[in-house]
Amino acid sequence: MAVLNKIRQRSLFLILIIALALFSFVLADLFRNSDALANGSQDTVATINGKDISRVEFVGQVESMRRNMGPNGSDTQAMNSVWNREVRKAVLETEYEALGLSVEKDQMRSIMAASLASNPEFLNEDGIFDENRLNEFIANLKAIQGLEAPNNRAPFGNGSISYSDWINYENSLATTAMQTTYVNMIKAGVNATLGEAEANYIVENKNVDLKYVNIPYSSIADSLVQVSKSDINAYVKAHKSEFEVEESRDFKFVYFQEVASLEDETNIQNELKKLLEDREEFNNTTKATEVIKGFNTTSDIEAFVNANSNEKFNDNFVPKSALPVAFQDTIFNLEVNGVFGPYKDNGQFKITKLIAERQLPDSVKIRHILIPHVGARNITPDVVQTEAQAKATADSVLTIVKSNRSKFPELVTALSSDPGSVDNGGEYDFHGYGTMVKPFNDFEFENKVGDMEVVKTDFGFHVIEILGQRGESKLVKVATLAEKIEPSEETVDAVYYDASKFELAIKDGDFDEIAKASNYVVRPVNSAKVLDENIPTVGSQRQIVKWTFDKATKVGDAKRFDVPGGFVIAELVAKHDAGLMSAEAASAAVLPKIRNEKKAEMIRAKITATNLDDLAANNKQSVRTSSAVNMKTPTISGAGQEPLVVGTAFGLAEGATSGLIDGVKGVYMIQVTKINDVTNLDNYQAMANRLSRTRTGAAQGKVFQALEDAAEIEDNRATFY
Repeated sequence: MAVLNKIRQRSLFLILIIALALFSFVLADLFRNSDALANGSQDTVATINGKDISRVEFVGQVESMRRNMGPNGSDTQAMNSVWNREVRKAVLETEYEALGLSVEKDQMRSIMAASLASNPEFLNEDGIFDENRLNEFIANLKAIQGLEAPNNRAPFGNGSISYSDWINYENSLATTAMQTTYVNMIKAGVNATLGEAEANYIVENKNVDLKYVNIPYSSIADSLVQVSKSDINAYVKAHKSEFEVEESRDFKFVYFQEVASLEDETNIQNELKKLLEDREEFNNTTKATEVIKGFNTTSDIEAFVNANSNEKFNDNFVPKSALPVAFQDTIFNLEVNGVFGPYKDNGQFKITKLIAERQLPDSVKIRHILIPHVGARNITPDVVQTEAQAKATADSVLTIVKSNRSKFPELVTALSSDPGSVDNGGEYDFHGYGTMVKPFNDFEFENKVGDMEVVKTDFGFHVIEILGQRGESKLVKVATLAEKIEPSEETVDAVYYDASKFELAIKDGDFDEIAKASNYVVRPVNSAKVLDENIPTVGSQRQIVKWTFDKATKVGDAKRFDVPGGFVIAELVAKHDAGLMSAEAASAAVLPKIRNEKKAEMIRAKITATNLDDLAANNKQSVRTSSAVNMKTPTISGAGQEPLVVGTAFGLAEGATSGLIDGVKGVYMIQVTKINDVTNLDNYQAMANRLSRTRTGAAQGKVFQALEDAAEIEDNRATFY
């Protein structure tokens, strides 16, 4: 009690202490995450040309995009897709504002009239768009906005729409209209003139014949040319646009993969083999021992496979090509009831039994009449027949067409609900086995030409006539027991133990040496970018890349990550800031270029010849010729692409000899032996039209890229993803 009284007496003091502790905790977190202070609001994904993109709005769009992409899309892919769309939208809006582009009321009405011209809700009795109906529709949407209507929505097309949806729809139309206007303005500005067309015609068709001598750079050994680090740095600075790099990280990792051991695989195969034979099993219900039929003896093969296999039973006949590639011949040539396996295929162990074989047509041509009923697939709202009524109708139709087959086409038109064949008199031309749903397929391939019958499928009742059959091949029906090859619990535990042991060891030791001692493969990842997600071998692992860019992660830090099928233990190797590429990183691309520049200087220094013959003789080379050299494709026979050499040739008079030219593959001297001028065209309009089409076709993409490059973009996506 004495203690409690003292606490009560000092309650104000305790409250102050707790408040200060909480305040210091918040401050510490702010200083650890300096972005919270430096960047202002943490609810902004990006700022593009001064306009913020909010996190809430962006995340919502990413989630929607992710759903639309389906199971094969990743969060990062969805995020990048939304980002590209939002950047384009933002930079274009900046252009619209600068140009004063807008969509006025009258223009908006015209746009909406064109967009809704096929919607019967907005057409009058003459089938013409009626603006009054549109106004009534919008007024109704406004009216129900505050009512207890079902989600405050009105019917629209095949669905429904709310007033906010309608506003978004109008905004979308306006945005599309402004983009179209903007792009058309750009395209109008890049059309080719007749003068440009004439110049292009000359470039494409004028050519020269020349003689040349090439002193190749390969004539000087690389070992005789010294390239220093300062040479590389100087080259990089002189070509900044080629060597600008984003911020990046280098890291390495060991992948501890949970894969089945040889013992696991043996156990899986043994369990599969047990399914082949009959076994005795005590039945708790009947209190008696029963014999459970095995794969070899069961009379209900479909039920057995579906109960004991990862793959469901396929009741279709299949060609040889549909069987596992490595074992096609063996399985296809089994006797009926013959069994093959266990064998490994596509990550599973399998046992396959050939249960039937048959000679069936390669392709079949049919015609049919589909009679639908309530509850069938893909029916239209006007279908009212019950299943029994539809069956009676189909039987009546069969009786009619059997007695008079010429009536088939008119009954197709009158009764069939299959849009894929109505216009063809109900016909489907020759098609292979398995094209149609199973009951339909079985009838057309297992019966003869001229046979006609009613066949029931999920779509309704079909009156089918077989019109033709081509070829004949052996098909087989197989049953397959499949068991996925997975690691046992013991194997998974062993992998976890190995990963944990390695993780502890590298805390006080060298990552590479410890991995080498345990025969682990160290996998390097260089120049990972801040929004990368894919890592070689382990696939999409955004968490690892994000960790390497965390400000708290230092070079030399290591961390374990849970990944599908195992663990990754990664170590951060290096941090690279944005800017110019280092000499070490650029050396592979730059070294050959600098070396050739130095070789060119060395070659020039020892040349005194002023004509081709002397140059060739003094350097043990030959004088070569090249005919019809053209500026559009600047290629020289025997030398390849040499744009500077070809450009020099077109600046020389006929018979003139050039000085020394530093080309791609060596130092050249050329002599123009003949200039082949072009015949002028009477009119260059066709050429101008072709150039205009090429330019306008490329303009839109290039403009968007140029606008994005010129935009001021503050990208904070890595903070949230």
